[in-house]
This record gives sequence, C-alpha cells and structure tokens, in this order.
Amino acid sequence: MGVVLEPPCPRSVDGISIDPEPNWNFNSLLSEIESVEKKLNVFSMSPQPLTQTTLRMGRRGGGFVMRVSEDEMESDVDEESDEEEDDHTQICTKGKRFACDELYLSDESDDEFDGETESFLLSKMGLAENALYEVINDHQTEVKEDIRNQVSVVETEILQEIETSRSAIARVEKYSETRKEVERKLDLQYQRKVAEALDTHLTAIQREHEVKSQIEERKIRSEEAQEEARRRERAQHEEKIRQEKARAEAEMQAKLRAEEAKKEAERKAAKEAVEKEETDRKAAEQKISEEKIERERSLAASNAQAGGKSIQAAESALTLENHRLKKLEELEATNQSLRSRPNVDFSSFEKQITRAIKQIRGTEDNVRKKITEIVNIFRDPRCPVSISIATFAKKIVSAKDHFAGSYVIVYVTSQFPEAMDIVLAEFHKACIYTVPKHTLNSQSAWDSDGYEQLDSTMRLYGALVQNNNGRNVHGIEHGWAWLARFLNKTSATRASATALNSFLQMAGFGLHQRYRSQFLKVVNIVREHFLPRLKARKDASNLRTIITDITAYLDDQTYLKEPVGRTMTKYTLSAEITADY
Repeated sequence: MGVVLEPPCPRSVDGISIDPEPNWNFNSLLSEIESVEKKLNVFSMSPQPLTQTTLRMGRRGGGFVMRVSEDEMESDVDEESDEEEDDHTQICTKGKRFACDELYLSDESDDEFDGETESFLLSKMGLAENALYEVINDHQTEVKEDIRNQVSVVETEILQEIETSRSAIARVEKYSETRKEVERKLDLQYQRKVAEALDTHLTAIQREHEVKSQIEERKIRSEEAQEEARRRERAQHEEKIRQEKARAEAEMQAKLRAEEAKKEAERKAAKEAVEKEETDRKAAEQKISEEKIERERSLAASNAQAGGKSIQAAESALTLENHRLKKLEELEATNQSLRSRPNVDFSSFEKQITRAIKQIRGTEDNVRKKITEIVNIFRDPRCPVSISIATFAKKIVSAKDHFAGSYVIVYVTSQFPEAMDIVLAEFHKACIYTVPKHTLNSQSAWDSDGYEQLDSTMRLYGALVQNNNGRNVHGIEHGWAWLARFLNKTSATRASATALNSFLQMAGFGLHQRYRSQFLKVVNIVREHFLPRLKARKDASNLRTIITDITAYLDDQTYLKEPVGRTMTKYTLSAEITADY
C-alpha cells in the first residue's frame, strides 16, 4: 500500500492547482513533459537541446518551474525498461518522489526566454511560487516527521514484541525446566516407593521363611525328642529285662550254692544242724516277741496322739506334718509376743492381706496385682514378716479360685521361702488328707459343709503341687509322693475317695505329663484296688456318686486334658514378678 500525502493547504491558489494529478506514473510524467516542451517551443525562437527541461504549469500569466536533469531521465528510463511489471507501483512511487524532490520555484532567468518573458513570470508568479514552495516544504517536513514517528512507534512496538517474545520464551524454558525437575522428583519418589514396596515384600517373604524354618526346626526337635524318649524307654526296658535276668541268674546261683552248702553241712555235721535249728528257733521267737512289743508301743503312741483314734499314714508323712506344725506353733508364739507389746496394732495389715486374698481371680492382671499388694505388705517395715506370713497362710488355704491361688502361693513363697512350711501346716490343719492321713473309728461324722471344705482344700493343694513354675519348692514330685502314700496307707471311704478325686482332677494332668507310664500304673492301682474296696463297703449305695466320678475320670482319660483355668496367661509370670522385685 502506498502513502497518500495530503498537503495542509488548499489544493489550488488563484486557479493554480498544487498537484493536478497526484497519482502520476512515469509514463504520465513523460507525456506531461512532452506537452510542456511543445508549449515552450511556441515561445522559443529556436529549438534548444534538452539538457535542461523547464516545465511551466498553471494558467497563463503564472505557474511553477520543475527542472529534470537529462541524466536522471535516462537513468529512470533505463530502470523502467529493466524492471518487471509487478514492480510498477515502486517505479510510480520513485517517479513521484523524483518529481517532488526536483520541484522548485524558478527565480532565475532562462536562456530559452528573453528578458521580457522572465520578468513577466517573476512578476506574476513570484508570490505564488514562494507560498507553494513553503507549503510543499512544510508538507514534506511533516510527512517525514510523521513517517519517522510511525517508524519509531513501529520499532518500539517491534522491540516490545521481541522483548515480550523473549520473556515468554524464557518463561516457557523456565516452565519446561520446572516440569523436568518435578518429573525427575516424581520419578525418584516413584522409584523410592517401588524400592520400599519391594523391600517390604522381601522382608515379609524372609519373615515367612523364618517362621516356616522355625516351625520345621521345632517339629524336627520334637520328633528328635520323641525318638530320644522312645529310645530311652526301650533302653530302660532292655536294662530292666537284663537286670531281671541277672537277678534270676544270681538267685539261681545263690540257691544252688545254698543247696550245696546245706548238703555239705548236713553231711559234715547233722548234730550241729539240730543245735543250730534250736538256736534259730529261740532267736526267732525272741525277735517276734520284740516286734510285737514295738508294734503295741507304736500303736499306743499313735492312738494317744489321735485322741484314742487309729491313724493310717506313712511315717515320713507324719514326720513332715509334725515338723510343719511345730514351726507353725513357734511362729504363733512369736506373733503372740509381738502383739502383746504396747501401742502395737497389726490388724490393718492383716485386713489388707485378707482382702487381697478374697479378691483373687483367675485373670492375669488380677493375679499380678494381688501378688504385688501382698509382697508389698510383707516388705513393709511397720509390720513384722512373721505376722504377714501367719495371716497369709491362714487365709490362702480358703482361696476360692484354686489355680490363681496356687500362683499366688508359689510367687509369694519364692520371695519368702520360710512361708511354705507355714502354708502346708495350715493345709494339714484344714484337711488331714493333705498329709495324707486317715483316721479310723472316728466318732465325728462328715456333713455336707465338711465334704465341701474337704473338696476345696484338696483342689487347692492339687493345684499347688502341679504348678510347674521353677520357683515352686513344693512341686510335682511332692504330689507324686502324696499319691503313693495315699494309696499305700489310706482306707477306701467316702472322705478318702473325695480327697482322691479332688486331687486327681487338679493334679492328674501335671502328674501324667511328668511321669507318663508310671502314672498310668498308679491309675491301674486305683482302678483295680481302690475302687473295688470302695464298692465293697456296706454304705456303697451312698458312695455311688463319688465312685461314678472317679470311674469316669479314669475311663475318659481326663488326665490327658488340661484342666480349665490352669493356663491363665500367654507368658510366664515369673519373669514379670522378677523384674518388679
């Protein structure tokens, strides 16, 4: 698009047009020049060469002069001939610029005109040409200034656009770098999560393998232990057979030697044999007489001790009972002297122990709490230990929860070992079958409360002896000794049967785990000897319930099942009590 220049003045002054044809092209310019030459030739006297062409335009009597050099015209013509048709607009613009740039007001004389014509032109056209020249100059200046301003504005806008583009490109690059960094961090985070998940999975697999390995190892150890037990049992059986065979051979040899010696003695001295027989007979009669006197003396002493009643008990059991009762008497004497002191009252401590024992229940938290309370009272310097032991022993034998009570007894006596004999003495006072001891020809009859107390005391005693805690000083071996003494020395009565049934219900499981085949032999003794004697009694009809209970226990092999309440916790309480104390 071309730039249309509009001068800031009227298009004509005194009938003279400023720009009669503003859209000239080069051909139009040439035509106009030829027309001007023709007009000039009319006033010229002779033709002159076209070294300098003078153009006169306007009305007659006034106009302006435009000079075009011959060289420039030739140059323009050559350029016109060399350019293509699509550059026609550029040529027109150049011609128009050429016409504007070479336009000037003529104020000199021309060689072609005479003095009269020149003066006429100056006089008629001087003011108009000056005014037009000034108008054209001002118009050109304003156009140039306007063009420079527009160019400056365009350059400024271009620079702003370039700066904006650079800023946008910088932001895009920065955003791209930011996105790359974010993606890199996300990738690292994803890789970290994948690594953590893989590590967790591998850890779980390793733990599972370890658990399986431990299970297999325990299974192998269990099988090895069972195989070792079977091998040991076979070795014991073989050793027993070998010993029996050796004993039989030794007896046979001894018998043969005795027979030989006897025959030899008979052959050597028949008379000496008669004398020896007489001597032996006298010695035997004297020994029998002495044994009879000793039995009568022992029976008299036992009857005197039982108030005229016959007592069935093992001598070792009676010895232990007397020892424990004697310790209890000494402790009571000591406590009596302590209570006799002025301004001394231990009743609050005794009440605390009694309350703690009554609150014993078969739960882990309860047992641990009560053990802590009782041991704290034992260690209280304001109360002598003998007072605490006596109160504890007297009250614990009446605990209602038998397994929980046995745990309390074991842990308290592990801290204060001297308390166990006192507790057992209280057991013996509460029930003679804890010795075990049986009284014959008793005039006192057992009532329902008596049988109930007997059952509760024996169950608590059975729970105590079967407690397999390592700190139990009256453990399963004492339960085995009790069972042997009971079956050897005790008659079959309702009271003894009740004691046996209560004891087996609580301690049978532990005895079978410890002694296995030996315990089964004892069970057979109960089945083959004790129960038949019980059934043969005159009051067997009143014993039907207890006989049924013992028979069901043996037939159902209840000793293979752990009693309810025996296991209270999932871990050993001894470790926790040791840590607390």
